[in-house]
Amino acid sequence: MATRLDPNLKNELEEFGVKDLEKCYQCGLCTGVCPLSSNDDPFPRKMVRYAQMGLKDKLIASPEPWLCYYCGECSDFCPREANPGETMMALRRYLTAQYDWTGISKRFYTSHVFEIFSVIGFALLIGLGFLLFAGSNPDMQQARLSTFVETHVIEYLDILMAVVLSAFLLSNVYRMIKFQMGDLLQKVPLSMYMSEVKELILHFLTQKRFSECSDKRMWYIHLLIMTSYTLVFLLVVGLLSGIGGRLPAFQTDEVRSFFHIYNLIGYYATFGLLFGTSYAMIGRIRKNRAIYQFSHATDWMFLILLWLTALTGILIHIFRVIGGDGMPAATYIVYTLHLMVAVPMLVLEVPFAKWSHLAYRPVTIVVTNVKKKYENSIKFSTPAASDESQSA
Repeated sequence: MATRLDPNLKNELEEFGVKDLEKCYQCGLCTGVCPLSSNDDPFPRKMVRYAQMGLKDKLIASPEPWLCYYCGECSDFCPREANPGETMMALRRYLTAQYDWTGISKRFYTSHVFEIFSVIGFALLIGLGFLLFAGSNPDMQQARLSTFVETHVIEYLDILMAVVLSAFLLSNVYRMIKFQMGDLLQKVPLSMYMSEVKELILHFLTQKRFSECSDKRMWYIHLLIMTSYTLVFLLVVGLLSGIGGRLPAFQTDEVRSFFHIYNLIGYYATFGLLFGTSYAMIGRIRKNRAIYQFSHATDWMFLILLWLTALTGILIHIFRVIGGDGMPAATYIVYTLHLMVAVPMLVLEVPFAKWSHLAYRPVTIVVTNVKKKYENSIKFSTPAASDESQSA
């Protein structure tokens, strides 16, 4: 079947932040210096070429943007200053929008107005909910969250949010797998996918491929932020509540000891988010590295929301334990602000934006491995291959 060219692809990609495609003359130096590129997965050069030629179908089916972790080395060595690393980052935004069947990702990435007002709208909706339904007579002598808003209400809403966000994310992940696997999706046996479960977990938890980049510092920062906001997600949606009862992780009247497991998790997540996001924001202000030269509006939104989530979260803890009986009014106000930041971040970022990368990257690695295994099994099971094997 002939490959179709889309003459509007370049203009479409520009909406997602792709710049300077015309500067690239395909010298291949970016691919040569990339520590993660290989003969089987040559990037960024191939992706830039697809974009230049308007090969939309090939681009959507490509796993390479998710195999890149944007260490910036390709951009540092580019003789034409075409910034291929930023192109790969922008392509991830574009692909995220292609996988999302709702169209929310595309609007979030291409409309600053939609991005800002969707975050503010969700925040105001959460604030209005507290204003209308929070306890009319909260304990003002001691900070007790159960008198401000009933624990079971937050718990049910957490479960609902977890189910809805997971449904959106998993459906988008499935669409990504369909694009990347193509006709092979129905041919590959389930056992091949199951054999890669360990790799899926390994790459999700450790971001192992990123550690293979030349600059290990960026891997440390990325891993710190990733593990921290994953823990925040687990805490906020109540997925860690099974350790000690009904929703003890996020809303409780008990002031726990410093070394309680939930406090230790919270301290780690707070440090990781505040340090990691501050490092990234300072870098973007200074523009002292290739990866910080160009900042999309959604990059800033992601970092700011994470930073505010961590800050308000630790302030709740401080206000609850300070002065013995705590600071009830301050605790209730900051608790409301915390959810006004955290909930919009989760609702928008998990299935439709930056957080979805946590799923797309390891799943792509699994899909890529499975495709190679299946193609090799077919190649070595053909009659010609068997004849060659016997003659040898």
